[in-house]
Amino acid sequence: MSDEGLSSSNSLDESTGLTLPSMSPRSLLSHFGPGIVLMMTGIGTSHLITAPTAGGRFEYALLWCIPASYIFKYYGFEMAFRFTNATGKSLLDAYGTAKFKWPVWYMLIVTIIECALGQAGRLVAAAAVMYYLFTESMALPINPDLATYGLILGVISVAILLRGNYSIVEKFAKVLAGLLLLSTLTVYFKAPAPLSEMGHFFLVETPSGSWLIIAGFLGLLPTGMDVSLQASEWGSARRLGMARIRPELERTGLAPTFDPFGSPKEDLSVDASRIPSHMQEYCRRWFRISLWDFRFGHVASFIVATIFLLLAAVWIYPNPVEGRAVMGEIAGIFTRSVGPWMMIVFMIGAFAATFSTSFNYFDGWPRLVAACCRNLFPATANLKGIEKHHHTSEDCSKKWYSEYNIYRITMIYSLIAAVIFIALIPRPVYMVLIASALAFFVAPIIFYLNLYYCLTVIPKTDKIFYPRPFERYFAWFSLAVFSGMIVILFFARVLNIPLFGV
Repeated sequence: MSDEGLSSSNSLDESTGLTLPSMSPRSLLSHFGPGIVLMMTGIGTSHLITAPTAGGRFEYALLWCIPASYIFKYYGFEMAFRFTNATGKSLLDAYGTAKFKWPVWYMLIVTIIECALGQAGRLVAAAAVMYYLFTESMALPINPDLATYGLILGVISVAILLRGNYSIVEKFAKVLAGLLLLSTLTVYFKAPAPLSEMGHFFLVETPSGSWLIIAGFLGLLPTGMDVSLQASEWGSARRLGMARIRPELERTGLAPTFDPFGSPKEDLSVDASRIPSHMQEYCRRWFRISLWDFRFGHVASFIVATIFLLLAAVWIYPNPVEGRAVMGEIAGIFTRSVGPWMMIVFMIGAFAATFSTSFNYFDGWPRLVAACCRNLFPATANLKGIEKHHHTSEDCSKKWYSEYNIYRITMIYSLIAAVIFIALIPRPVYMVLIASALAFFVAPIIFYLNLYYCLTVIPKTDKIFYPRPFERYFAWFSLAVFSGMIVILFFARVLNIPLFGV
C-alpha cells in the first residue's frame, strides 16, 4: 500500500468510531434481522398449506422433498448474504453489470408477475385462516368471500408499510410464530410418526398427481429463491458491516466507486486486506452474525415443514386437503389430538405465519422492482433510496420515477392484482401450488447468478468472505442437482416424457 493509502487507512480507522457487535448468544438474537425475516417470509404458505397437502394426499411419499429443498438450495441463499456482507452492495447491483443488463430485465419481468400471481398465493393463505376462524369456528352471521378477507389483510399490510411501522409487526409476528412452533411440537410428540416411515427422507417417489406439489416444495421451501435477492436488499438497507463503511471506503480511495451504468463488476469488490484491522473485525463480526441469522432461520423452517407433513400423514391421510376451509382440515389435527384449546393456539400462530409471509412480500417484491429500476434507468438511480432517511434528495418523494415512489406504486399494484386473482380463482391450495411452481422454475437461474457473482466479485485472496473450497464445490454440486430435479420433473410430469424411470 502507498504512503497516501496508508495515511487514509489510518485516518479512516480513527474517524469511524465503529463499535464491535457482541458475539454472545444473547446478543446474537438481538442482532438477527434479514435471516429471520427470510424465514418468516417462507414459513407461511409452503409450510401451512403445501406440506399438509402433501401429507394428506400422499402420506409419507413426498417426505424426501423437504431435505432436498433445504440442502440443495442452501448455498443459493447463503451466497446472497455473503455477497452483501463482502461488498456492501446488493446482488441486483451485480446483476446490472451483465451484458445488456439481461438478469435485471429478467428479474423485473418475473417479479412483476410474482407481485400479482405470487402475492395472490400468499395472501389467499392468510385469508383462508381468517375465513375458517370467522366462518367455520365462530359461525359469525357475516360470510365474506376470500377476496374480501384478502383485501382487508392487504390494505392493513400496505398501510403499515407505507407508514413505516414494520418493526412492530415483525416483533409481534415472531412471537406468534414461536407459538406455532411450540404448538406443532406439542402435538407431534403426543403422536409421533412411526420411525419406520423416516426412510422416506431418502426414498425418492413421485406418485401420480404429485408433480405440482413437488414443484411447490422445491420452489418454496424454505422460500422462493427470489427472496435471496430481497434478503440482499434488506441487508444493504440495514447499513451495518460493509454496507455501513463502503461509502467512506469509496471516499478515501480504499474501494472503487461503483456506477451502475459504467462500472464493471470488478468495481463492486472490496479488498478487505487494505482496510484497517478494526474495520476488518467489524465487518467480519457482522458477516458471522448474518450467517448465523440465516442458518437459525433455515433450521427452524426445516423443522416446521417436516412436522406439518408428518402431522398430516398421521392425522388426516387420506384426504385431498382442498377447498376454502382447508385451514379447518389442518386445524382439526390439533382438535382431535390435544383439544380445542390447542387448536386456538395453532390458529393464532398460523395466522401470524401466513400474514407475516404476505406482509413481507408486500415489502420484498416492490423493493426488488424498485432496485431493478435503480439499475436500469439513470433517472431512478439519481433518486435512489427507499428508506426516507437514505434519500439522496427531496425529489425522491416528489418524482414518480424515484426508487421510493416506484416501490410504493408497485406495492399498490401488487395489492390490487392479488385481490383480483383471488376473486377469480378462490381456491387457496391451487393458488399456493401455482405460485410455488412458478418460483420453482425460476430458482436455478437466480441460484446460478448468486453463485457466479460471489465467486467473480469477491477477491479470491479474501479469507473472510470468499467461499472455502468445500463451499464452492458443494454449491456447484447443489446447483447441478437442483437443476437436474427440475429437468426431470418437467419432462416427466409436464411433457409426459419419463426420464430415469420417473
